Amino acid sequence: MAVPMADAGLVDLSAAYPWRTFRWFKGQKHYSGWYWCATDQCSVIYESRLELCRLLYADFDLSVRHIVAQPFMLSARVNGGGCQHVPDLLLITETGPVVVDVKPKDKLEDPVVADTLAWTQAAIESRGWSYEVWSEPPTVELNNRRFLSGFRRAWQFREDLVADLRRADLDNVSIGEATEGLPGWPALRGIRRLKRVLPRFIRSYMKATSDTDHASLSVIIVFFIISIACAL
Repeated sequence: MAVPMADAGLVDLSAAYPWRTFRWFKGQKHYSGWYWCATDQCSVIYESRLELCRLLYADFDLSVRHIVAQPFMLSARVNGGGCQHVPDLLLITETGPVVVDVKPKDKLEDPVVADTLAWTQAAIESRGWSYEVWSEPPTVELNNRRFLSGFRRAWQFREDLVADLRRADLDNVSIGEATEGLPGWPALRGIRRLKRVLPRFIRSYMKATSDTDHASLSVIIVFFIISIACAL
């Protein structure tokens, strides 16, 4: 159903199915699939690995309340000709809707791509919504989020332990102090024994990886410990 941009309603768009589904065919240049989204507690489609990266970032954004992939098709008259474009994502956030197009950095200088993004931005912002063009993120930051995305499933964690951790003041404390600060969980004290093993593990990790990987190390250690704690 075609409607003027000024009449496009968020209620209908939030419940919309993807305008198009991903395709698989021999020689395809993009890898498409489904991403299990913790924000929506369901799977969301993506048409490329770069779109998957943007989904990861949206899923970690606490201001995002809902994610819609391939939400609608825009049709417009540009320089006397007809144009159509399907944005990649619609993010319903606390501060309003954000329409996202995902493009590799090396494609942004392409005149056709630049023109499409320009008239799309004008159309979206004329509705009072925000528009974003998103490209490749920092590698280490992306790797951390990929790793942490495995911990976004609430059923993997004990709710009572998570509640106690949230109430505890754990800023700038050691592992030993943190476990002692949770008297209702005596089994956590055994985690302190890991301090005998971690230095050896860290030295091995630093020797076997590049400098760009080292920033991921602290995050990996913290969530390794939390995983053990939640299994107790």
